[in-house]
Amino acid sequence: MRASRVPPPAFDVVGDLNVRIEDVVDREDLFEMCRSAQALFGLGVRVYSSEGALLANEGRELSMCGLVNETAAGRAACGATVNRAKSVDPLSSAEVSDGYLARGRALGADHVVHACFTGLAYRIVPLVYETRHVGRIVLGPYAPADMKEAPALLVRTLPTLDRQEANARLLGLPRFEPSALAQIAQHLKTALEVIIFSSHKAYLTSKMHLYSVRESYRTLEEKNERLEEALARLKELDRLKSNFLGTVSHELRTPLTSIIGYSEMLADGIAGPLATEQAEFVDTIHRKGEQLLALIVGLLDLSKLESGTMSLRYAPMQIGPTLKEVVSTLAPGALKKGVEVELALDRTFCELAGDAERLRQVFVNLVDNAVKFTPKGGKVTVTATVRTIEPGALSEVRGTSDVDDIGIVLLAAPHLDQKAVEVTITDTGIGIPPADRAKVFDAFYQVDSSATREHGGTGLGLSIVRRIVEAHHGVVSVQANEPQGTIFVVTLPSAHARRVMPSRVPPAVRP
Repeated sequence: MRASRVPPPAFDVVGDLNVRIEDVVDREDLFEMCRSAQALFGLGVRVYSSEGALLANEGRELSMCGLVNETAAGRAACGATVNRAKSVDPLSSAEVSDGYLARGRALGADHVVHACFTGLAYRIVPLVYETRHVGRIVLGPYAPADMKEAPALLVRTLPTLDRQEANARLLGLPRFEPSALAQIAQHLKTALEVIIFSSHKAYLTSKMHLYSVRESYRTLEEKNERLEEALARLKELDRLKSNFLGTVSHELRTPLTSIIGYSEMLADGIAGPLATEQAEFVDTIHRKGEQLLALIVGLLDLSKLESGTMSLRYAPMQIGPTLKEVVSTLAPGALKKGVEVELALDRTFCELAGDAERLRQVFVNLVDNAVKFTPKGGKVTVTATVRTIEPGALSEVRGTSDVDDIGIVLLAAPHLDQKAVEVTITDTGIGIPPADRAKVFDAFYQVDSSATREHGGTGLGLSIVRRIVEAHHGVVSVQANEPQGTIFVVTLPSAHARRVMPSRVPPAVRP
């Protein structure tokens, strides 16, 4: 049962305008901007988020602030002033009547000035992005250009403070004209808003990319799940098909054997002499019965291979006697068709561990196909040679890279050669088109599948050949043979080479 997944949270790329400075701008970039402004203008700079969190701070303590902070009351009053300054909303339309706030709109800016009880001031500049308030810049404290002495509010707040010392320190601070300070504030505001704009665009681009990747991954997961379900259904259908073929073929074989047997008895005259025409009819029944029996045997073999019920009896053997028997069996039929069959054996000793009967079935099928598709006057050559195989060579022929095979072969005793028998069946027939060479080993596949094809067959033989060869740890392939003809190559590892390979008997067969 497939587990249900929680769908990913919705993400509106276009409407994602709830910008937070801390999310889109690097803190180090903010500190660098504040340091540059402080070094250039000699003015303290702080950047706050829209929620009032301090994001960057650069500035030195003024001498007047140091004098005030020498007393507990001064420190408390200074802290209260700073808290009010950083919580001011420059975009609010509410006016403060106690004299602490003075709007700077006359200077063409939407920032405000927050006066300190010491006579110093803070300039508060809003940061706006896409009509949204995203934060503020606080400049100061600084000494206004028109300040002449400490205000009366300072004396009322700190009665014990030395007023003469306070005036001396205030008058010794750098002064800022409102217009110049407004330009500095506007410059910092514009610079930071440009940084926010660029960073937010990069932030949105990154989110869009992540969203795209997430959506692609989710879509891929869904497709993989559908493919897995389809594969499971196909496997089940394939299993049912194999069971059906096996059952039907087995049930057909019994009555067909009786038909062939009775046709043979009729042909031998056991039921009485037959007229010429009757004998021809019986011979036709017998031949067609044999063809049908061969088809049923092929279906049974394929069913056993696919279900894993076919057993192989491995034993020490040489390939030569098996090939001689195959050639001697098929030579009369080939001679009758006018096709020459030639056998060339390598005299080098190479012991195999195989099922002689099943290997005989492999080469009967390959040689019989070669004869069938070779026209009169053609030639079929069966060649067996012994060659040394490289570590992992058979895996490479299969189209895989088996590290385990390579490692185990490399660990084998160096003085023992890893040999293999290579059997080549070459004909001068019609050949196989390049586009069909990779498909001829598929079950029921035929190069010419038209209703008017010249050569019969079910397309099962080569599929069975490949499965039996792979059960012997070997490989079978089709090679190009231009301009005509076909070359089938079967490579079987020697008994020793097979022993040093890992056990990889396909699930289609059992030893």
